[in-house]
Parts: sequence; structure tokens; C-alpha cells
Amino acid sequence: MKKFYKRAWAEIHLDRLKYNYDICKSYLSGNTQFMAVVKADAYGHGDSKVAPYLQSLGVNWFAVSNISEALHLRRSGITKEIFILGYVPPEDVSELIDNNIIEAITCFEHAKAMSDAITDGRKLRTHIKIDTGMGRIGLKHDTVSGYCDEIEKIISLENIVVEGIFTHFAVADSDSPEDIAYTDKQSSLIININNELKNRGINLSQIHFMNSAGATYHNNSESTLARFGITLYGLHPNTALELPKKLKPVMELKTIVSHVKTINSGDFVSYGRTYIAEKTTKIASLTIGYADGYSRLLSSKADVLINGKRAKIVGRVCMDQTMIDVSDIDVKVGDVATLFGTDGNETITADDLADIYGTIGYEIVCGISKRVPRIIINNGEIKDILD
Repeated sequence: MKKFYKRAWAEIHLDRLKYNYDICKSYLSGNTQFMAVVKADAYGHGDSKVAPYLQSLGVNWFAVSNISEALHLRRSGITKEIFILGYVPPEDVSELIDNNIIEAITCFEHAKAMSDAITDGRKLRTHIKIDTGMGRIGLKHDTVSGYCDEIEKIISLENIVVEGIFTHFAVADSDSPEDIAYTDKQSSLIININNELKNRGINLSQIHFMNSAGATYHNNSESTLARFGITLYGLHPNTALELPKKLKPVMELKTIVSHVKTINSGDFVSYGRTYIAEKTTKIASLTIGYADGYSRLLSSKADVLINGKRAKIVGRVCMDQTMIDVSDIDVKVGDVATLFGTDGNETITADDLADIYGTIGYEIVCGISKRVPRIIINNGEIKDILD
């Protein structure tokens, strides 16, 4: 095992991942299968360890953003289905086929370009993306028949195999009546498209439209796959809307104290002199900063946990260092500080940090930089170090 340098690190708890997986799976009904979304390096958690672990638990479907992520999963030992949610250029079609990767088709022109790029008689496995109201990629028509006509054109292409259709909810994480109605409209549209295809003699093996929020709040057994992302990692799709069952954040972010000193009333801390001590204050410096993904927007706003207590950030978060007020805490150099996670009876989550400066928990965990090693832990034991 690699040496673990204690400067700044993220702990990834596989036992918590299994706990969340079991809860997410419990929401499903009928024949809906579980799809683990492991794009963006498994939301910053380390896809080369997270995905194989999920595969060992019985996950048969994995979703990624692009071909690089898909190929990385294959190299990491994923033998089950891999589905790319976004666009892949035609020049890469052979690698998709070589590695048995399913591609999202976004329109007839995209499908034709992919088909034309195949010159050896092989077939590309695809799911067609339907824009039901997200306004991003995917087929867009005013009528169900319009969608089905374009889908039939794609199916007629020589080197394309269409196995399914899918869409993405825009506001499934909202409980406002208008947003609930919008989500229902989205699911009804893709179901109606699928039913019309059946009437035309086209029976697809997959139709999927549930993301984390969709499966949690709008479970529908007509979706053959449920794409679980953020809830799998223990965070909320929307912190304003409570989850039916409590999840466990898989990632904790930690650092150490590098320096402790006392400053006087009137002394400044960090860039811009934005913080001035109003009294004699004990300051601890931490070996983490915005280059590690701990945002400068948290300056003088967030707390960290140290020795079971909360300490306020003072002054601006620097590229590699952050200062905290530990006047009422017994602290020494080398002590561990938790940026998000649990210490004693205190907990700070990535969702909590997101609320401070108006973003979402997704951005917090995805934003932890590559220079922060991921320490893979299962039931309290370090299993590996990704650095």
C-alpha cells in the first residue's frame, strides 16, 4: 500500500456506500434495475475503487459522462454494462464497440454519423436520449408521433442497435405542486413514446427516466433502470427536501494543524486583511486550501471540527492554508481537523458547506482536487490509497 501523507485527505467509507446502496435499492419496485452513476470519478470518490466495490455488491449497470470515463471503468475491472450519458464523436465508435459500451444517441444526425463511421459490419449498442423538458441534449418534437418517427429513422440505420430510450428529470427534487406536475409530465411523455413504439411493433428492452430524486420521490416501475447518483454517496438532491430514509455521507475531508499561535487585538489574518482580531485570539493554521477544493467562498463563514468542537474560519481561505479560531479549544500541531464529516458529537456535511455559499453538495465532493488522496476505508480499516 502507498504511503499516506497526512496533509489533506478524503476518507471514502465503503461500508457507508453499501448502506446507501441498500437504502436506494429499497425504493425500487417491479423490474426496475439499479444503475450506479459513477461519472466525474464517482462524484470525486474514486471510480476505480467505488465501481468495482458496487459491482461486487451486485450492481450490473454503470453510467458515466464520456468515453474516457467508460474506458477507465473497463481498465478498473468493470465487466458489467457501461452506459455513456452524453455525446461521443464518431471517430471513437470503434472503441465503444471494442469495449462493449452503450452510447447515448442525441439525434438522427448523430446516429447516422456513428453508423457511417462503422466500416466492418459491427453494430453499436445505443439508447436514444429524449428531451422531455430538460432542454439539453436529445430528440425534441411537438408530438409523440414526431419522436417515434425520428426513432424509427435511427433504428433503420445499418450499424445502429437501439436497445432503449431515456430522459432526465429537471425538477424531481422539488416538492412544489408545479414542479411535481412538470415531472409527471416528463415521465408521461416518455412512457407515451414507448407505448406508441410498441404499437408500431418496436419493443425496446430499456426505458429509463428516474435519477436519484426521481427514484426517491417519484418511483415508477415503468422505468426499467433507476440512475442513482448523489444519494448513493449519501448527499441530498435538494437539501430543502428531506429524504425518506437517512443516508450516510461516504466522503469525509480532513487535514492537520500545522501551526498554533496567539494574536493580539487589532491584528489581521490572511489576504486582504478581511479579518481583524477584536481580542486576544488563538489561531491554528490548517494545511488545506482552495487548490484542494476547499472553496475560498467559505472564508470567514464555515466551521471546521477539531477535537470534537467547532472552530470558525478566520480570514480568507488561501491556496494551501486555512486559519481557524481555536481560542476555546485545546489544540496542538499535528491534530486532525475535519472540514466535513463527523468528530465526536459534531457533524458538518458537504451539503452544509454548499448551503453556505449557494451551491449544491454535488459541487463540493466533485470539486475536491486530485492532489487530495482518497483513503479507501471499509469498516474502519484502510484498504487502499488513491493518490
